[in-house]
Amino acid sequence: MSEKIKGSEAMCRALLAEGVNTIFGYPGGQIINFYDTLYGFQDRLHHILVRHEQGAVHAAQGYARACGKPGVVTVTSGPAATNVITGIADALSDSTPIVVITGQVAVGSLGTDAFQESDVLGITQPITKWAYQIRSAEEVPWAVARAFYLASTGRPGPVVLDFTKDAQVGEMDWDGYKQINYIRSYNPDPDPQPSAIAEASTLLNKASRPMIIAGHGVLISGAGDDLIALAEKADIPVASTLLGLSSFPTDHPLNKGMVGMHGNIAPNVKTNEADVIMAVGMRFDDRVTGALSSYAKQAKIIHIDVDAAEFNKLVHSDVQIHADAGRAIRSLLPLINKASHTEWVKSFDAPREVEEVEVMQRELHPIDTRNGAMRMGQVIRKVSEMSGNNGILVTDVGQNQMMAARYFKYTLPKSVITSGGLGTMGFCLPAAIGAAIGAPERQVFAFMGDGGFQMTMQELGTIMEYHTPVKIIILNNNFLGNVRQWQSMFYNDHFMGTEMLNPDFVMISKAYGIPAENVETADQLEGAIERMINSKTAYMLNVNIETEDMVFPMVAPGAAVDDILINRTKKYQK
Repeated sequence: MSEKIKGSEAMCRALLAEGVNTIFGYPGGQIINFYDTLYGFQDRLHHILVRHEQGAVHAAQGYARACGKPGVVTVTSGPAATNVITGIADALSDSTPIVVITGQVAVGSLGTDAFQESDVLGITQPITKWAYQIRSAEEVPWAVARAFYLASTGRPGPVVLDFTKDAQVGEMDWDGYKQINYIRSYNPDPDPQPSAIAEASTLLNKASRPMIIAGHGVLISGAGDDLIALAEKADIPVASTLLGLSSFPTDHPLNKGMVGMHGNIAPNVKTNEADVIMAVGMRFDDRVTGALSSYAKQAKIIHIDVDAAEFNKLVHSDVQIHADAGRAIRSLLPLINKASHTEWVKSFDAPREVEEVEVMQRELHPIDTRNGAMRMGQVIRKVSEMSGNNGILVTDVGQNQMMAARYFKYTLPKSVITSGGLGTMGFCLPAAIGAAIGAPERQVFAFMGDGGFQMTMQELGTIMEYHTPVKIIILNNNFLGNVRQWQSMFYNDHFMGTEMLNPDFVMISKAYGIPAENVETADQLEGAIERMINSKTAYMLNVNIETEDMVFPMVAPGAAVDDILINRTKKYQK
């Protein structure tokens, strides 16, 4: 028998039915009716009050990436709705499942420029998998079910529900909740095509120099173990994109590092030597390929992706397998011959050794500077080592991101959370909060620069209120470091708008009740890290970083992927 309930209560019940237990949000006038109802559900729907709506979306992203469940955001209309746009666009670019619920004015006021009215659908439709305006209470269960199904299946992504006041306060007949598992014309889990699987297996079995590039899709599909099994069976070296990091354990002998602009020398060079490349769950981003005109022209390319729109978008593929990464790899496994590519795998060693001598020796060891400033690499590796290489790395965007991607080690999947496609500064701190809530059994290490930290540092208040034990490491060089590097290398040292006069970060942290300390010199580093790791609470280290520290190797903009700078003036010689 049905019962009469308001749309706001239907929303709370629907969220519970979808397995939601955490909401990241910020209340306001046009969502207040929902919050009034949420008051009675707070023992089951835990609301995290962020300090800015952008922080809510990034926190939801970190939560989703850490635990695999869609993150949920609730904000009001107008400026609150527009404040979440950056995070929504970021989630679309990085295939992160989130459901954003925005308050909206009454239906009769739509289009009248009512107070705090904005065209949420018009703004968000280009950056979502689906955006829908709920105008009546009766629509709530259907809209929520559709939202979660679309957000979490196929290629995951963001969904927006614009929740009008009428729908919140109006009544409906509630007769239970039905999840959606089918939408006509939407096929989120296509069957691997037998002909494509056969063709791909033939290419791999005949290859003498095969290579796998693992993207974010491997992590999304939970296909890490399947990928390891295939790589080991056929003895194929594996490289990862930035978002594919942690899909393959760092210490696995077939793991050859990261590809891309600041990737490792060996996989970048070998991309243009391999005769077969199997790209799994990746989209051939320009930061991965370098100049398309010279990218892997010698290789037959097998592209596995659940999103058919990625096939031949940038790089021509000889075989396309339209399927979930895990299903595709499991279909391939029985057809792949046991093989050995000893010489080919060993050929990755020489470029690796050059990198160790020319780059890593500089980045990972203490340097003699007038004020004791350190290298980013030595700080990141030391944190990783002292934490047992089993924490979750969350980064901001810039030099801190590239260095952390290179030197933070991992043994478990879902260990690297960063903003890839959109490159959103300010992502790190709120995303780390979400990750810590989504995976409370793991330590979360948030590496950020002084610039990115100041974009969302108000979220220290969220950490304070909810006792979120995030370990914060600010790599502080008083510059927007990545932009400074480009200005130095390509713009004749024209340092315009990149030098920063920073406040006392330790004092700010302590004002929020978060223990913090300055780390000025290398001899202070180990003790500070030990205190941070052993702390049961959040902890901040403000680390003195060499101002002119740069990230190498580097594929310069417009250069071929194997045209690699190992310092400002020297290129890798094959």
